[in-house]
Amino acid sequence: MTGILLIQLGTPDEPTFRGLFPYLRQFLSDRRVIEVPRAIWLPLLYLRILPFRSGASAAKYRRIWDDKTGSPLMHYTQRQAELLQAKFPDVPVRYGMMVGNPSVKKVVSEMIASGVDRIIALPMFPQYSATTSASATDVLFGALMKVRRVPAVRVVPPYYNHTAYIDAIEAVIRDDLAKLPWQPEHIVVSFHGIPQSYAKKGDPYATHVVRTTQAIVKRMGWKRDFWTQTYQSRFGRSPWLKPYTDDVLEHLAKRGVKRVYVALPGFTVDCLETIDEIGRESNEVFEHAGGEHLKNGTCLNDHPKWIEGMAAIIRDESIGWIK
Repeated sequence: MTGILLIQLGTPDEPTFRGLFPYLRQFLSDRRVIEVPRAIWLPLLYLRILPFRSGASAAKYRRIWDDKTGSPLMHYTQRQAELLQAKFPDVPVRYGMMVGNPSVKKVVSEMIASGVDRIIALPMFPQYSATTSASATDVLFGALMKVRRVPAVRVVPPYYNHTAYIDAIEAVIRDDLAKLPWQPEHIVVSFHGIPQSYAKKGDPYATHVVRTTQAIVKRMGWKRDFWTQTYQSRFGRSPWLKPYTDDVLEHLAKRGVKRVYVALPGFTVDCLETIDEIGRESNEVFEHAGGEHLKNGTCLNDHPKWIEGMAAIIRDESIGWIK
């Protein structure tokens, strides 16, 4: 039996210090995410970063936590799995988190126990980076190292320029723009960043980002002076891919631009980085510099076009396994 596994980064169980400490500990202990010698990094992580960042991050998560649905990332990942299941009624669709619960390890074990002997794994990261896509496969194959009967596995490759993905991004952006009570003077296309050193070592992330942006801009018909592609979510003091989103927003505001829409095509679900970082923190940067209106774009979430897109991407990789 074939099964479909969505692999998402993860989210804390609760927006508290107790919830964030183990989440950040697991995330920031990933050698793919932090390429610093363990002898240097681990003391810094446990003595300085975790004691202070856990509380600060918990406060941010509380701002985006919904009383009914909880974490946006968890809510929309569940929705994606449920809606995708309707597209493949005879194939079990599950989701697992690289960090936090439900873990990929637990979900894979449950799938195998239920009779799944072929897994189609879809990392929820359109643009490849070792920090995300490779980490996802590390977790997946690490889980399989612990089982006796290892299923056959197909991992969906990066889909940064797949027609179905671009179709979904276009639909979401057009829906967002149609709902705005004002017309944006400039579009910022923001992606999560990575350290420049990672790219210099061969990580193709920046190339994939550029190709995604080019495809979106072509679809939307935006003139070159109407949009800027940027990177957000910098962590630490080392230089990351540029330009930084907040720097661009500040520059736009100081130049007299009052209304900006921020598209977020690299994120497949709403999360802390899209709702709070862009919607609140970057908005404050923009307004402080003289801007008036900033709209953080909606992520793919459970948009019908994205559910169709996910199904199309999976079908491309499941020939002979799924009818």
